[in-house]
Amino acid sequence: MKARLMLVPVILATLPVAQAQADQLYNGGGWPAVAADDRARAVGDTVTVLIHEAASASSKLQKNSSRKTEFGGGVSGGSVDESVSLDFGGNYGGKGELVRSEQFVARMSAEVVGLAPNGDFLIEGRQRMLINGETTSIGVRGRIRPQDISASNAILSSRIADAQIDYDGKGFVSRSAKPGIINRILSFLGIG
Repeated sequence: MKARLMLVPVILATLPVAQAQADQLYNGGGWPAVAADDRARAVGDTVTVLIHEAASASSKLQKNSSRKTEFGGGVSGGSVDESVSLDFGGNYGGKGELVRSEQFVARMSAEVVGLAPNGDFLIEGRQRMLINGETTSIGVRGRIRPQDISASNAILSSRIADAQIDYDGKGFVSRSAKPGIINRILSFLGIG
């Protein structure tokens, strides 16, 4: 038995030994579903923007005015006794009310296009859709904090600083919603 034990070190000494490198010990792509964080971290990464904006405004104006002026006088002398009375008056009543309510909901992606000096991400994104001849364009731009990005790599529009959200449409529906040229001229002149 002693002879066998002596052969083992001799066999191991003759085999080439490969040294393990640090980059060979860890493979980062091995378990992405369990340990990955897919949130935006650098310029060029994308983030999902959840736009949910609601606005409402109401304004009322009521004005009433009334004015009355009276003049009177009389002349008498001998058998003449005359009196004169003159009244001026006017009333004005005006009322106006404006109620406006809007809601805008969308989901889109934006790209991190820069970094602010304080570490915030500058984002910018545009989405264009063509549906039945109607072109709709949504744009978003602003500044977000990395800690406001959720685990699903999404951010609410209410968490975007200096937000610029554009919504525009062109096509048959948009054209039919605009007033005609005559109405626009009359409105410009203040008669329509």
